[in-house]
Formats: sequence, C-alpha cells, structure tokens
Amino acid sequence: MAGRSEPRASASAAAAPAPAPGLLPPLLLLLCAAALIPRGGGQNLVTEDVTVVEGDVATISCRVKNSDDSVIQLLNPNRQTIYFRDFRPLKDSRFQLVNFSNSELRVSLTNVSVSDEGRYFCQLYTDPPQEIYTTITVLVPPRNLIIDIQKEIAVEGEEIELNCTAMASRPATTIRWFKGNKELRGKSEVEQWSDMYTVTSQLLLRVGREDDGVPVICLVDHPAVKDLQTQRYLEVMYKPEVRVSKNYPVQGLTREGEPLELSCSVFGKPQPTDMRWLRVDDEMPQHVVLSGTNLLISNLNKTDNGTYRCEASNVVGKSYEDYMLFVYDSRAGEEGSIRTVDHAVIGGVVAVVVFAMLCLLIILGRYFARHKGTYFTHEAKGADDAADADTAIINAEGGQNNSEEKKEYFI
Repeated sequence: MAGRSEPRASASAAAAPAPAPGLLPPLLLLLCAAALIPRGGGQNLVTEDVTVVEGDVATISCRVKNSDDSVIQLLNPNRQTIYFRDFRPLKDSRFQLVNFSNSELRVSLTNVSVSDEGRYFCQLYTDPPQEIYTTITVLVPPRNLIIDIQKEIAVEGEEIELNCTAMASRPATTIRWFKGNKELRGKSEVEQWSDMYTVTSQLLLRVGREDDGVPVICLVDHPAVKDLQTQRYLEVMYKPEVRVSKNYPVQGLTREGEPLELSCSVFGKPQPTDMRWLRVDDEMPQHVVLSGTNLLISNLNKTDNGTYRCEASNVVGKSYEDYMLFVYDSRAGEEGSIRTVDHAVIGGVVAVVVFAMLCLLIILGRYFARHKGTYFTHEAKGADDAADADTAIINAEGGQNNSEEKKEYFI
C-alpha cells in the first residue's frame, strides 16, 4: 500500500500549480526540514556583514557553534532558498557552494550588482528554529572623473573657476583639491539619481606667474577605489620681468675714460617681443652702442651721467628696470685709497699715544700709593713733660708764642 500511496501523491502534485522557476516546493522543504529538526539546544548561528565592490565576489558564511548536525539553509532578501544544506534550489549560477559541513554553509556570489544588496538569512532547523541575517552592501566607484576649467589661459591676478565632477558613485564621493603639494578647499554639491550619487566640487583660484605650469589635482576619497585622480596644468600669462646687470666694470667705480657694459634680461609669458634701451629725461648719447640686449659705452665722460632704462612689453603689459650712472674722475678711486691710508695711520698714532698716557698714569698712581705717610706738628710742645694738667696748659700756651717757628714735616 505504501508503494501505491506514492503514485497518488505524485498525481496530486502533478495536478497542483507548477512551482516558481528555480525553487523546490516550499512544503517539501519544510517537511524535509521538520524531519531533521533536533530536539536539543545549545547551538548558535554566527555570520558577518559583507561589503563588496560592484563586480567583485561576495562570500556569505553561516556557521554553527556546538553543532549537532542540524540543517542549515541560506535565503535571499526575498526569502527564497539559495542553498538547503549542499543543494541549491535557486537556479542562479552566480551562487556557488564554497564549503558545506555540519558546522558551516559558505556560499559565494560572483559579479555582484547593486540589485544584490540587502539582507540574507541563515536558518538553523532546531527546536525552536534559529535565524540570523547578514547584510550585503555594494560599493560603486565613480564612473568618470572630469575637471572643467573656466579659462584655458588665465592672466596673472585673475580668479578662475575649476569644477571637478565624480559621476554615479555609491556612496557619495568626497572630492579633495591640490595645487602642486598644497591642499586647497573647494565647495561640493551632491545630486542623487536613484541609488547613485553625482558629486561636483567647485574651486575658485586666484593665479599668479608662479602658478604657470603647476598641476591642479582633483582627488577622490571613496571606499571602493584608491588613488583615483585627474589633473589639469595651469597656463598663466604675465607681463615681463626685467633685470639690468653690469657686465663691466664688475666691481668698483665707473670712471672717466673707462668702458661700461650693461645687459638686460627679460622674461615673460608670452615672451616679450618689444625690448628697448632709453635714457630717462634725456636723449641717448650718440656714442652709445646698442647690441641686442646689451648697452655699451666705450669711453665714459661726465656727459653720460643719467638714468638708463631697459623696457620690455608683451600683450599683458609693460615693465622696466633702471640703472643710474654716475661717472667719477679718473683718479677718484686712487685719492680715496690714499685718504683711507692717511686715516689709518693717524688712527694708529692716536691709539699709541693714548696707550702710553694710560701706562704713565698707572705708574704714577702706584708710586704715590707706596710713599704715602703721616706728619707731625709742634703745637703742644712741652705738654708731655708737665707734672700736672695746669702746668701742661701753661706749657702749651707758651708754645703758641713760638708759632712762627712751627713747622710741618712730610716723611
């Protein structure tokens, strides 16, 4: 009879609606699980959340502590069975069994997409049944990273605007700005489209000539990607920078009869095309020779005194630097050196005299200090030999009559 009941059950099952594709009949799974549910306690389910980058592999692990051969199964966020023990009812080939034992069911999911995100349930058929869940979080790196610059070529002193856009990321991207090695502060805006985020950061930058050729870098901070960046090199135009240097004489005075050579160095962007020498507030002497960036006077004289200017210009502006020329007498340097020697000699003589006087004062001071003594007078002469006080007074008074003979002795 048992053999006959099975066909009836099969016929009844055939008359029932077909199960969803890729799934075994839920009733059959429950019946199988109920037959395997142990009646003992002390078992615990353990799992961990999973974070994975879109397109990578996620691994889900359902583990049992103190296992007694209870049935383990894994369900997707729609509570469809992915694996029942080591059997996969769900017909999604991206799920593959990595490990199955009495204490673990480990499954991998390849080519993860955002639609796979959610809670996955580990179930353990005990009495009562146990269930815990693990969450899969899918990270999506930015699709594109683009820098837009307001002006391709800026002029020194201008403020330019740069925008960096990181498109379609999850979660939203953090954008950082750098000029060379220096970090700058930008202003970011976030737009959400469905489950994706687009971030645009704006940077306002006032540029100078030192910024020409310096890279401006847009760097992305995102858990799904490392060292993602893009950059643009600044191009800054600036007016000329002019420097006048004296080639000859290298040092010393510019004297009559000697030559003078000046050189003018010019830098700018674009490179200056108009450079010239001129004499401020006067005409250029006829004997001056101009050769490229150099000015040459072969024989200086007093009429050459004045201010000579090197001037350069480009499309940005004009700059100049002046050189003030003063022509000295031909013997100006020699007389100066003689005066310098005379002053040195006089200073030496004065120093010797002062030193000698100091030495003399020291010697005299030591001499008088050694011969310093006491002196005696004869004002009370005879008082010492008196028999009593009255006689001493009389003798002392008598001594005053001889005041003309009073003398002082220095020893």
